[in-house]
Amino acid sequence: MSNIQFQNDLDRLVEILPDRIRDHIDYPKMDDVIEIVLDIGRPPEIRHADGKIEYLGASEITYDDICHITSRVQEFTSDNRSGIPGTLHRISAIRNRQGKVVGLTCRIGRVVTGTISCIKDICLQNKSILFLGRPGVGKTTKLREISRLVADELGKRVVIVDTSNEIAGDGDTPHPAVGHARRMQVRQPEYQKDIMIEAVENHTPEVIVVDEIGTEAEAQAARTIAERGVMLIATAHGNSLESLIKNPTLSDLVGGIQSVTLGDDEAKRRSSQKTVLEREKQPTFDIVIEILDRNTLAVYKNTAEAVDYILRGWPIRPELRKVDKTYSFSSEPAVEKIPTVIDKINALDEKIEHPESLKFSFSRQKYVEEVKKFKKIYLYAVSRSIAEKVIERLDLNAEITRNLDDANIVIAHKNFIKGGAKVLSTAEENRLQIFYVKTNSMAQIQKVIKEALDIAEVNDRQTFYDITEKALDEAKTAIEKVLAGAADVELTPQNTQIRKLQHELVEQHNLESKSIGEGDNRHLRIVGGKDFKEKLG
Repeated sequence: MSNIQFQNDLDRLVEILPDRIRDHIDYPKMDDVIEIVLDIGRPPEIRHADGKIEYLGASEITYDDICHITSRVQEFTSDNRSGIPGTLHRISAIRNRQGKVVGLTCRIGRVVTGTISCIKDICLQNKSILFLGRPGVGKTTKLREISRLVADELGKRVVIVDTSNEIAGDGDTPHPAVGHARRMQVRQPEYQKDIMIEAVENHTPEVIVVDEIGTEAEAQAARTIAERGVMLIATAHGNSLESLIKNPTLSDLVGGIQSVTLGDDEAKRRSSQKTVLEREKQPTFDIVIEILDRNTLAVYKNTAEAVDYILRGWPIRPELRKVDKTYSFSSEPAVEKIPTVIDKINALDEKIEHPESLKFSFSRQKYVEEVKKFKKIYLYAVSRSIAEKVIERLDLNAEITRNLDDANIVIAHKNFIKGGAKVLSTAEENRLQIFYVKTNSMAQIQKVIKEALDIAEVNDRQTFYDITEKALDEAKTAIEKVLAGAADVELTPQNTQIRKLQHELVEQHNLESKSIGEGDNRHLRIVGGKDFKEKLG
């Protein structure tokens, strides 16, 4: 905004003030002023962005001063706000118990450009964005500039749901600062949720902009809008993502939280209590941006992942961006991921010098790609609805299939093993991995699905390496025994990942192996003796 335009807009605000207050206005010192405060019985105040307070003269504000101002602005709405047509200024009233105005806060509205230059790449991704921050840090200013950017530069249909006319200013014509974005005025704050839905139903927007989502009904309206495929850009009450998660009214904006009871094994693996908090569903907003101050933004590019990390107490670091810096937008992801088993297997090849016992022609890359690809899960006597909910909540790369021939993995109920002998034997013949649940509880099914999809975490890389080395050494010794004429050799129980390594090692020596046993006792049997000799013959 040019100094001339700011001067003109400021004049529109100053001219409604009484002469004795107006005479003390020093325009050159008004560049960083946030608001002018007028309370009966106190001297008028000017509040600066850095927290500094100036007093305009020594005389106190009287009822006549308040009446002078209120008679020159439009009637206050139910939220005690008014404005000056054609400007972004906002006048808010404080009333006594009889309803009489005894104080005014004149908020100075500015068109500030360049405040979103550091997040322009994010605004162009067609993803819903939620801004958080304390009052006065520039949330509404950023909404105003994003509205113009998306409407003018991208040519999208933008509708601003403008409560109290804060974004596009007072009057029937929206302020030029919002570009070609359309504006729907909200007569009273309690109707904001209705106008949000009306905007979607009546005006075919591609983008909806909302300031200050503050109630559960508005949060639900926001979810409805997002589920209809409309990009949503909004602000909400809350200083940080963590505080929003803890807010029962607004937590639905980031997926909501629910209490989940874990099984003993899962609680032990997580080193947590048996009852934990987890994200309930997909967040309404794909991206959350915390406005730390006017020049610093903390960006969470994946809201679902960020919320999961916070709820589990894992370390997370948002990407910090400065308004006054230039970015190439090629920075690394902000969230520091905890290494998975797959990461650790890759590390074996890249960072660890293999002893002779591990030097065989095993393709770890092939194994990693096999584990990472999309999985189809066949359920036997396991609750399909719970399994689908787990996959959706954890955003897993898998789906439930009704056809055993299409499946990569089988999950069966331990109590129904005998009844499903044919299904399980077919799975064995197809060399499908079979996992067992003990009960149809959410915690148990979640534990087994995570194990089946190889998303369990290993805390110590060296421990994982040591266990793998020992298991492969044992398999190599068993292979040598079978090649020397021994009967079947059974190995000690191992987890799914290590058993797969053992299977491939056995196959490289033209031998046959089977996984036998259940649960934690599942292990390899290398076929030898008579069966082995017949195979060679």
